[in-house]
Amino acid sequence: MSIDPHAPAVEVARRVRAGEWSAVEVTRTALAAAERLDPVLGAFAAITRERAFAQAASVDAAVARGEDPGPLAGVPVPIKELTEVEGLPFEAGSRALVGNIGRRTDAVAQRLVDAGSTTLGTTAAPEFGFPAYTEPAGRLPAVSPWDTRRGAGGSSGGAAAAVAAGIVPIAHASDGGGSIRIPAASCGIVGLKPSRGVVSTLPTRTPGPGLVCDGVVSRTVADTALGLDVLAPDAPWGSLLAALDREPGRLRIGVTTQPVISDTAAVHPACVAAATTVAGWLADLGHEVSDAPRAFPAERWAAFDVVWATGAASIPLPPEVEDELTPMTSWLRSRGRRVSGAEYAQAMAAIQLLEYEVDQNWAGLDVVLTPTLAQPPAFVGALRNDADPAADFAAQIDHTPWTSVANLTGRPSISLPLVRAEVDGQTLPIGVMLTGRRGRDDVLLRLAAQLESAHPWPPVAPLA
Repeated sequence: MSIDPHAPAVEVARRVRAGEWSAVEVTRTALAAAERLDPVLGAFAAITRERAFAQAASVDAAVARGEDPGPLAGVPVPIKELTEVEGLPFEAGSRALVGNIGRRTDAVAQRLVDAGSTTLGTTAAPEFGFPAYTEPAGRLPAVSPWDTRRGAGGSSGGAAAAVAAGIVPIAHASDGGGSIRIPAASCGIVGLKPSRGVVSTLPTRTPGPGLVCDGVVSRTVADTALGLDVLAPDAPWGSLLAALDREPGRLRIGVTTQPVISDTAAVHPACVAAATTVAGWLADLGHEVSDAPRAFPAERWAAFDVVWATGAASIPLPPEVEDELTPMTSWLRSRGRRVSGAEYAQAMAAIQLLEYEVDQNWAGLDVVLTPTLAQPPAFVGALRNDADPAADFAAQIDHTPWTSVANLTGRPSISLPLVRAEVDGQTLPIGVMLTGRRGRDDVLLRLAAQLESAHPWPPVAPLA
């Protein structure tokens, strides 16, 4: 049988369930691509051949018995290395955890396995997921297939690189300040941060302050819908994949290219042009398009900063490994340790107030359109500054001045690879971001599917 190595997850699962494709052969094809491309891409923290083949054989056996193996039947779905899987390396992108092995399987990862997927491996992430680039110490950086001199973004950079290069159609990812959407934009794929609370991490992880959401990255809106259906089986809207058959209706869409969390970010003309172009397409599709007010003044983002640094400080690490941490992580942990309980409580209260104020500012809008990033995908090392972590952090903020708004407010937000531009003689994806109303992920995905249908993007990135 001939396996299409670039088939979307929806098609792979359909063909495997129908007995047209063998899950074992799908796995073999994906593993061959991973082993061929990963020395360039730096997408994987670990490749797990034996586990993937065992899971695939189980799927094929279920099909042979006339059973339904699940909605992701035979689809290779790697897990981001920040998420624990029993028996697999669990190093969180850090030299401090080299040799650490997962003792249990995270609830989110288990849902993907239970849906019939095969765990091809774990995908690379920066240390504990803090940076907006994926350059783990001692390992290859994760790079964009569109231009391998440029990073894949972070923190789900390995996942995005693997998907964009056509190794897998879909990959697990997570987003605490843009970590799904930043890599999606850098690699030219689809990345949705779901609404807060839609994807439960209990009982293996508590939601904490509510900034982080699990999800997937993929090459199509339908595959993202399928992934979220698996991760959020109790979502109030039912099947997102089925919902894509319906038009979103006429939506009120606000547009802005003014940075939110930074007053110093310079927005590249290609990023402005991408948002302007997509705004025109939305108007052509019959939506009501207008200017969007700024979500909040940049100084109000300080509450996120306090919570982010405190999160770094709260990671349980023995004192003897502190010297193994990157300067960025050490700097964040040092700052977080100086936050008092009262200051943390005040920051959480400020975030709740900010959520309310953004609801008021955007009350007349169903969706807000912005660029995903202020600049094209960054060159490897361009944001990282081990000698000056404060400058590193400031550069990340200027590069991503919109993404964390959705994390602060609990809104769904999706980056789409609708536009490409010539930058320094290289064709690059320029992501645009649509942020919707909290709990209306279904409307946001229907709008994304409408745009995808009208303005399709390349199915696989050219390796350059």
